[in-house]
Order: sequence, then structure tokens, then C-alpha cells
Amino acid sequence: MTDEKPYYFISDLHFGFRSYAEEREQIRFFENVCDEIIRVRGYLVILGDLFDYWFEYKTVVQKNFHRILTKIEDISDAGLKIFYLSGNHDFAHLGYFKNSFGIELSEQSITFELRKKKFFLAHGDGLVKNDFGYLLLKSIFRNKMLQKLYSKIHPSIGVKLASAFSRKSRHYTDGKNYGTIDGLSEFAKQKIEEGFNFVVLGHSHERKFERYNDGYYINLGTWLKQPCYGLYSNGEFKIIDKENG
Repeated sequence: MTDEKPYYFISDLHFGFRSYAEEREQIRFFENVCDEIIRVRGYLVILGDLFDYWFEYKTVVQKNFHRILTKIEDISDAGLKIFYLSGNHDFAHLGYFKNSFGIELSEQSITFELRKKKFFLAHGDGLVKNDFGYLLLKSIFRNKMLQKLYSKIHPSIGVKLASAFSRKSRHYTDGKNYGTIDGLSEFAKQKIEEGFNFVVLGHSHERKFERYNDGYYINLGTWLKQPCYGLYSNGEFKIIDKENG
């Protein structure tokens, strides 16, 4: 990565959870953010769960996602980089984003350095010590053989099932008590102690901007509660809400 451009961070948008009509304002905000990225020649970092569910078919794309996908294509066509870290609702990306937009999805955390500031980025799922139940589900959902079998189901049925699975996963996340010892905050503190200046996560749906020693733990929350994005520019990281963005 390079530090010559501003970086825009989004996480846990969960498009598709509500009806298309109910999400119009949030979609418009997303489009405005993308337009700004193109205008300032910035980079987009997606920290997972762009959609509330995503299952990929060879010839079918869910129709209510067309405006989101068009804006991603606009950024790609402008020659700007998009980084996409898989979330727990991104369990069936099979090549569409890579083939259509040139985006390589990462199922692992990524690290980089900007102006001598070290960044650790991850969705956050499976990072805490007491998430064994989720790790088991993740191994099932990410199983390539099972995904291939699932793809044989007619899309009208498959999308409904994927949406149902996604809602169960989201309810699990929202109801999860990560504790005070082995939660994402403690994980972030550990990474800061290892020398990272910014630890940026999602998944928990709890917004955080916490200073710890010489670093910051940042969690962008979820657009289900408050649409926002993170902006790192000129050595400063800030969170910008829909209302004041």
C-alpha cells in the first residue's frame, strides 16, 4: 500500500437485510462515499459484510445489489484500488469480484505501513478466544465442496436460504457477549502492544475509537445502527457519520 492517497474504510453495511425501499438512503450515502473516493483519487477498504448475505452463482446476481455493485465498478474503472477482507456474511465469493472488478478478497487479516504508522486490519470474526461455535460454523460455510453443492439449488430458493442463514449469524453476533478479557478490545490492545498504531476491526457491531498506549483500536460499528466510514488522511484517522459527512 501507499500513503499518497486517502484511505476510506467501511464495515458491516449488511445491504439486503432490509427491503430495497428501506435501504435507499443508505445506498445513496454509499454512492456519495464512492463518488468522493473517485474525486479525491482515494482507496477503499471493505472490512467485511458489505452485504447481509452473498451467495454467488455463475449467471445470477441478486437484483437489489445492482447500485452497490455499479459503484464498486466505477471505483475499479477509475483505476483505484479496493481492498476487501471477507466477513462472516461473505461466505460464498467464488470469483465474481475478482473477475468483474479485479478485487482480490482476503480471508485473512492484512497489515501495512503508512508514514511509519503500522495498521492491522481484519473483520474480527474468530479472533477472540471464546468464539469456538462460530469457528465451527465458519469452517462449514467456507467449505468449497459444500458451496459447490449449494450452488445447484435454484437461486430463488438458495438466496432465501442464504438470507436466513445470514440472519442467524447476525443475531448470534449481536447477542454475543465477548467479555472484558478476551473480546475484540483485548485483541486490539495485544496488537498495539506488538507495535501496531491502528487496529481497525468490524464484526462486533459496536463502534469503538479507543486510545491505548501509542495506538488506537477502531471499530466502525454497523450501518444497521449508524452508517459511517473511517477516513485516514494526512496522518489522521477519523470516523465520519452519515449526518455530518
